[in-house]
Amino acid sequence: MSIERANELFRFIKNSPSCFHAIATIREELLGHGFIELPEGKKWELQAGKQYFVTRNQSSVLAFKVPTADFTSFHIVASHSDSPTFKLKENAEIETCDKYIQLNTEGYGGMICSTWLDRPLSIAGRVMVKDGSSVKTKLLAVDRDLVMIPNMAIHMNRDINNGYKFNPQVDMLPLFGDITAKGGLKKLIASELGVKEEDILGSDLFLYNRMNGTVWGANQEYISCAKLDDLECSFTSLKAFLAGHNDKSLSVYVVFDNEEVGSGTKQGAQSTFLADTLRRINAALGRTEEDFYTAVASSFMLSADNAHAVHPNHTDKTDKTNRAFLNEGIVIKGNANQKYCTDAVSSAIFKSICDGAKVPYQVFHNRSDMPGGSTLGNLSNAQVSLNAVDIGLPQLAMHSCYETAGIRDIDYMIDAITAFYNSCLEFAADGDYILHP
Repeated sequence: MSIERANELFRFIKNSPSCFHAIATIREELLGHGFIELPEGKKWELQAGKQYFVTRNQSSVLAFKVPTADFTSFHIVASHSDSPTFKLKENAEIETCDKYIQLNTEGYGGMICSTWLDRPLSIAGRVMVKDGSSVKTKLLAVDRDLVMIPNMAIHMNRDINNGYKFNPQVDMLPLFGDITAKGGLKKLIASELGVKEEDILGSDLFLYNRMNGTVWGANQEYISCAKLDDLECSFTSLKAFLAGHNDKSLSVYVVFDNEEVGSGTKQGAQSTFLADTLRRINAALGRTEEDFYTAVASSFMLSADNAHAVHPNHTDKTDKTNRAFLNEGIVIKGNANQKYCTDAVSSAIFKSICDGAKVPYQVFHNRSDMPGGSTLGNLSNAQVSLNAVDIGLPQLAMHSCYETAGIRDIDYMIDAITAFYNSCLEFAADGDYILHP
């Protein structure tokens, strides 16, 4: 099952070369399973037993299943659609030495720059096009090896192996073509989309890695692919969401955008997207505001974003007693300064779910002298305050252009999140909860 699921994950990521394509891929999957799309700008009429979803900015999605019975809680799994990359600037073409055409980019998120060098890359994202009196969105994914960021020869950069600092405006510009490619970018985009050049009004376009995912290792125990952080969690939680159900809890699957740049957008975890949608669901089902607050008290969120595994060459970079390894289960992430939302309550509840599903789990803390990043849980909690735990799958080379994880962990995550969606949490008293399978 693991190799089959890994190949399914690879297809999901290949179909998701940008955050917009990731949401389009998820949208098609939801529609194929009978979900009804809800526009944010129109009134909602919901029915018990039906399944719905709504998108925002075409880069975030929230799907939910309305139980046939009156629900008592929201069961939420959150992940994100974006990954570190390079975004094309508005006037992207740069002519160099009357011989080359480069593309002007800027970094999106905290990528490992060196991993983007000497790889086949292409361009994907969205393009805004004039259509009469309308402005419409078209998704673009150039499905061929289009650009590359060439390394400098070691003879010209003797410090490359001695801690070289990459300059994004100098070292990281992709080569688009020779001088005959001048003026060709907009022409290429128009041709790919079947529109006129003069009708292109704007774009959000990014570089993406063209390398396919692979299964490797002595016993085929590892996988490597682009965008494992965090499309691996988006994929596994989607599979679990489609499989799981409990008639006393309302299942919610949400994928935010812009986690890699702080989540402070209308479609990010810090936005009102989750809060707005939960309140609209509550109201559209004829429930009172008091019903909403009592449901939130019994609600639970899994903030699913991948975690750091112990690096075989740098074992000293991880905590001595709270460290994670590939293929040894889901990682529960903790931090004393609440960079992660995990606390004793949420950790205990999630461990109980994993135990019930017979899924192994691990605990991760950063070294006390090495601050880590933050993620979705506590940012979304600023809008909807509920019990939440930060989890993820262990991986190596996080924020590389090509990341590595364990093949068995894919099934572990699907099994655990399915068990979560099959369960119902009941608030008994502050600090006391009952988990119904």
